Amino acid sequence: MEKLIIAGADESGRGAVIGPMIMVGVSIHSDKEHFLRKFGVKDSKELTAKKREKLSKSIEKIAKDIIVLEIGACKIDNYRRSGISMNKLEAMKFAEIINLLEPKTAYIDCPDTNKAKIEGLIRRMLNNNVKLVVEHFADKKYPSVSAASIIAKVERDKRVKKLEREYGEIGSGYPSDPITQEWLRNWLKENKDFPEIVRKTWVTAEFMTKERLQRKLSSFFKNVLKFG
Repeated sequence: MEKLIIAGADESGRGAVIGPMIMVGVSIHSDKEHFLRKFGVKDSKELTAKKREKLSKSIEKIAKDIIVLEIGACKIDNYRRSGISMNKLEAMKFAEIINLLEPKTAYIDCPDTNKAKIEGLIRRMLNNNVKLVVEHFADKKYPSVSAASIIAKVERDKRVKKLEREYGEIGSGYPSDPITQEWLRNWLKENKDFPEIVRKTWVTAEFMTKERLQRKLSSFFKNVLKFG
């Protein structure tokens, strides 16, 4: 008898202004799902970094397949400039993950308030007749989504640490992080533009860039008036 394959998918870094968004899909035979509960998988935000790393190794041992997609800051900017919203981008990548994993049922953590809209976007891009469950807080309800959430967070943390080795302390990369804000401002003080690790289409980055330009213009006009 063929074993049923289920899959969960989630992301990490959607709202960050620095670094990539990591999207992960985890497939598992349905008769092994109870192991995920036994391990104690849950929403990655409710776990310490050390616990996430430990759980990610346990997940890797029992998962059928794991798909990790990295969408860099530059690619996100390019998508947005071409009119592709973050919701549509996520739907595209979720569909890509599901098509690769080929599960019987796929559970998705919904990134938008309109579940029907997101489900419709994903459904149109699927190759197979997969049962699709798109829900808010799916990372709390379904172990396979919790597993994907954990691996996505672990993988993004790895990328952030790698970026810090090259660019210095950037914090979490989220706009609300004071360390991230300070790094962005300091970078602009010393450079003409943000590096490719920054999502330049983000409101935070756009505002700081305009703020810098206004300061330069004010300084220019002051000098004109002074020496004119």
